[in-house]
Amino acid sequence: MSSGSQASDDHVSKDAAAAAASPSDRELQYSGWVYHLGVNSIGHEYFHLRFLCLRGNWVVMYKRDPHDDPGTRPIRKGFVSHSLMVEELGRKEINSGEFYAIRFYNRLDETKKGEIACATAGEARKWMEAFDQAKQLAANDILNASNWHKLSADSELNFEGHRPRMRRYARDLKRLIRIGKGPEMLLQKTSELGSRLKTDRYLEGEVGDAMEAHEWRCIRTINGIRIFEEATSLKSGKDFLLKSVGVIDANVDTVFEVVLSLDRHKRHEWDMLTGDLELLESVDGHYDVVYGIYDPKHLTWSSSRKDFVFSRQWFRGQDGEYTILQFPAVHKKQPPRPGYERIKVNPSIWEISRLKTAYSATSKCLVTRILEIHSTIWDRLKKRYTTNFEKTIPYALLCQVGGLREYFAANPSLALDSPSTVEHSNIFYAAPTASLEPENSELNDEFHDAIAFDGSLGDEDSDSDDEEPPKAGKVKLKNVSWAIASLALKKSAATGENNELDTTYPPATINPSQFHGSLHQGKGESDTNCWTKPSEPGFMIRGRTYLKDCSKVPGGDPLLKLLAVDWLSAETCMDKIAHHPNRLVQSESGKKLPFILVINLEIPAKPYYSLVLYYGADRPINKQSLLGRFIEGSDVFRDSRFKLIPSIVEGYWMVKRAVGTKACLLGKAVTCRYLREDNFLEILQIDVDIGSSSVARHIIGLVLGYTTGIAVDLAILIEAKEENELPEYILGTVRLNRLRLDSAVPYP
Repeated sequence: MSSGSQASDDHVSKDAAAAAASPSDRELQYSGWVYHLGVNSIGHEYFHLRFLCLRGNWVVMYKRDPHDDPGTRPIRKGFVSHSLMVEELGRKEINSGEFYAIRFYNRLDETKKGEIACATAGEARKWMEAFDQAKQLAANDILNASNWHKLSADSELNFEGHRPRMRRYARDLKRLIRIGKGPEMLLQKTSELGSRLKTDRYLEGEVGDAMEAHEWRCIRTINGIRIFEEATSLKSGKDFLLKSVGVIDANVDTVFEVVLSLDRHKRHEWDMLTGDLELLESVDGHYDVVYGIYDPKHLTWSSSRKDFVFSRQWFRGQDGEYTILQFPAVHKKQPPRPGYERIKVNPSIWEISRLKTAYSATSKCLVTRILEIHSTIWDRLKKRYTTNFEKTIPYALLCQVGGLREYFAANPSLALDSPSTVEHSNIFYAAPTASLEPENSELNDEFHDAIAFDGSLGDEDSDSDDEEPPKAGKVKLKNVSWAIASLALKKSAATGENNELDTTYPPATINPSQFHGSLHQGKGESDTNCWTKPSEPGFMIRGRTYLKDCSKVPGGDPLLKLLAVDWLSAETCMDKIAHHPNRLVQSESGKKLPFILVINLEIPAKPYYSLVLYYGADRPINKQSLLGRFIEGSDVFRDSRFKLIPSIVEGYWMVKRAVGTKACLLGKAVTCRYLREDNFLEILQIDVDIGSSSVARHIIGLVLGYTTGIAVDLAILIEAKEENELPEYILGTVRLNRLRLDSAVPYP
């Protein structure tokens, strides 16, 4: 896949951001080869090699690269809407090749959807970032009153606008089915997608945002790779943790792909244990089961051949870090084999994170391999360290980091980032900035708003209108979401360190005994199936000087008081819980509060679960404060600011590492729906659909398997992105202590 260009400033003033909607500020282009995936009108899957271009929030798809063939015409084109959602689907097999798929859909109308696939994980990540920038630009366009009516009309008209082209393509069905082969073409394309693409997601520190008491001690260094043991044993006393850590001169995407690859020729160059692997089942793009064997002469003193089965789950965080979970498994396709000793590979985790080396010309990443070992075995190994440890499976697993480092050192071409070029092309069909609508009504039916790739499910042979929209200028995307808030809400400068609540009103009395939820409040850390207040040391949030030095400080006490928690179950998803007459918001005590914030975490399972947190304020919200602007703002602004910090304070170590402790912008990770009411009291309910993301579903599925042994702390806050919004403050917190799934109360 190849790509185009980006023009971006490190800092954007409000005036500059306000000008982003003008025609002269839209010279931003990304382009590259992708696979267009879909299902045609008779149910057959297709995958067509296409050249995709993105300029501003205007997208065009070609059969050929228009830079190489200027006469080629676009087959699809349309706008990216502010309601576009982009989801990473993980790996997908196409013509016996492994690709990385991305799904688009409109959260207001999920019939508008589509999928593309990229050659590498890095290219998929860059396309996701590019579409995220385009979504922010689309939100900025909405604020232009002259464009709002036409853009809204287009969105309404095109939801049902695909039937004419579907019928026309159906008449030429044989040609439709034959088109779209040749994955080797995509694999050979060099990505030019802007490696200079800048977002604010990498400004966070190297450590998490929740303080941990986890301590490690370096016990050995092997060929430059440090090996650590857990400084204090786990409370159970049965398991112990070891980890190896190394720096690799390559980008995180490339290292991730090498670790995940099952190509035995490549693995034999760096992996002394799991070099011979076979895929048993690919559950989805983020989960598979593999079978492996190894030669015993390299490990242990046993002569019997060994084999093993393990599952792998992987995901990428918002900070770009990859996590791969590996568990021993059993699979019906591979029962125990005669002549082989079936063993259990240690539960382990790969963590691959980007190193922030501002003065380095090459990419570097920190690779960590953590594995679990029985404490009694580890004690025995330490007593006879040199004679036994280097012949063990744990040693072979820890040495994989060293093998990777040497593999990339011996293959320097793998360590290179995808090259980037800046294009200034007149070939591209740019968006008409005056009216924000395509000039061809038929194309308008075909590709609009949420990039509806499934709209014309044909061979795409018909040429579209030749009329080219006027060329646009340059757009400044850095911090554009911050400017949206400034334009939409006419924010004034904050006065005082914390002016979120209106102090001109006397405080209301909040009596905790008057508020009740289905989950009871615990009295101590030993209580189970309850909620409590998190203990110290708490959470790390952005300090006053964060924009200058990225420093974070302890969060302190939350602004809002946690009133009660509901733990509910139902056969379908539960929303608008604030309207239910038997819930806290509609109680007599609830109606007396100036403001209530309801957070509904919708958990996908059978049945569905909802964890509902009720927070209250003793004064009305200051309309000019960050919280006030969040309450009154658009969904786009809310999505760009609504942040959650998780921390597993007690529980299985792999669940801790999978959940992590880094802040997550929920509006970018999953679908959030906002219910705003201001009748007799002020209410904001946020429904967080965890099931809307395949990655989130995997993580919550892992957590649900250990709920009775987990204590988790959550902090909710609004992300501060401007100097006068700093320092951040915590909106609300909660600790959930060893919940039982069967204790959820049926709803309604």
